[in-house]
Amino acid sequence: MRRLVVVSNRVADLSKTTQSGGLAVGLADSLKSRGGVWVGWDGARASDAEAPLEPRTQTFGDVTSVTIPLTEEDYQEYYLGFSNSVLWPLFHYRLDLVEYRTAFMEGYRRVNAKFADALTPLLRPDDLVWVHDYHLLPLAAELRKRGCRQRTGFFLHIPFPSPDILAAVPRHRWLVESLLEFDVIGFQTHTDLGNLHRYAEDHLGIALADESTLRFRDRTVVTGCFPIGIDVDAFVAMAETPVEAVQIEQMRRKILGRKQIIGVDRLDYTKGLPDRLRAFERLLELYPDMRKTVALMQIATPTRQDVDAYAEIRAELEALSGKINGRFADFNWTPVRYIHRAVPREALAALFRASQVGFVTPLRDGMNLVAKEYVAAQDPDDPGVLVLSKFAGAAEDLREALIVNPYDVDDMARSLHRGLTMARDERQERQAALMRRIRRHDAKAWLDGFLAAMEDDAAAA
Repeated sequence: MRRLVVVSNRVADLSKTTQSGGLAVGLADSLKSRGGVWVGWDGARASDAEAPLEPRTQTFGDVTSVTIPLTEEDYQEYYLGFSNSVLWPLFHYRLDLVEYRTAFMEGYRRVNAKFADALTPLLRPDDLVWVHDYHLLPLAAELRKRGCRQRTGFFLHIPFPSPDILAAVPRHRWLVESLLEFDVIGFQTHTDLGNLHRYAEDHLGIALADESTLRFRDRTVVTGCFPIGIDVDAFVAMAETPVEAVQIEQMRRKILGRKQIIGVDRLDYTKGLPDRLRAFERLLELYPDMRKTVALMQIATPTRQDVDAYAEIRAELEALSGKINGRFADFNWTPVRYIHRAVPREALAALFRASQVGFVTPLRDGMNLVAKEYVAAQDPDDPGVLVLSKFAGAAEDLREALIVNPYDVDDMARSLHRGLTMARDERQERQAALMRRIRRHDAKAWLDGFLAAMEDDAAAA
């Protein structure tokens, strides 16, 4: 078996038994099962005076973790700058939030070169190098400059924008040409895959050789849709494991005849959180009988707090939750329960199972594993209902969810009401179909599908 070398912006803490985040959840178990190397940043920042620092190597069973230090300048220009102030909003169709500076691009290229310098001496001739996400689009090109000829793959966890959106950023042609230096390029959805194909044809004059391959600089590049999934059985087991605090709260709600809507997201402007709260407020306006009978629990995990846009959305959410509670709350009923901190996955699984509606309404999302986790957590005899944005990658497959437009507050409010009042037999039918879908596209299928494409050396001929 060829050794797998995973490269990502951050390396998961492999000493933990469980991971959080789509990338970490998707990769940690697979690496532990087959062995390999994981290379990336450790999250620490060194002062520029301390640089250069050497990569640090640790071993966890059959997995070697190699962490690359970043300086404060790297962090500001590569991470906060080009990655999260240019590519993140651009790829999520938020051109109004793109903040391009030449120094950001320079930092992005510098850090990708630093990753390539650290990675090159670690590689064996027959390694499979699997690179993840928007932080490292130019890495294959940097490796090729250093003479590396290992088979390389790239998977994008977030959306890939349409050609007209992508063309708004300076050096967009360089970005895509760098991406095409990979041997295999994978996306979450067919929409993302089509966007790359259209860009290649419109801006680079490259026509598809067939439905999945194109020729670039005398090389064959394989492109495909590989929807990421979860370990369904592990999450089902987690949801069935009692969590005392959740059980007590569930019993209290059952006695009072109340239901719960749950949303779980990173605190990010792409997740549609303000409109989600407005939709819940609209539910209470349109359907007065829902008052005192349903509450919204919104868990918003802190993230990228150094970026101004995130501080702004936090302030907006806190104001909205206070406004709704001030308007509708009673002495024994709080409509919105807003939690701004991380919650252990074991507790989340129990909370999903105890909630009658899962409310997942990003404005744009690569996949959104929360939607799949909510489905996996449900009691098949009395399941809840998933209300899902049509702009989440998961909506391409999870068609038995109630699909909504996250920009339409009334549409979301009506779908919430439908989910809360849906008959049990319809809920069971939808749940059974959704479970079949998340099992078909689980974490193993994602891993096996992508690695099969990477191991097919004949495709590179």
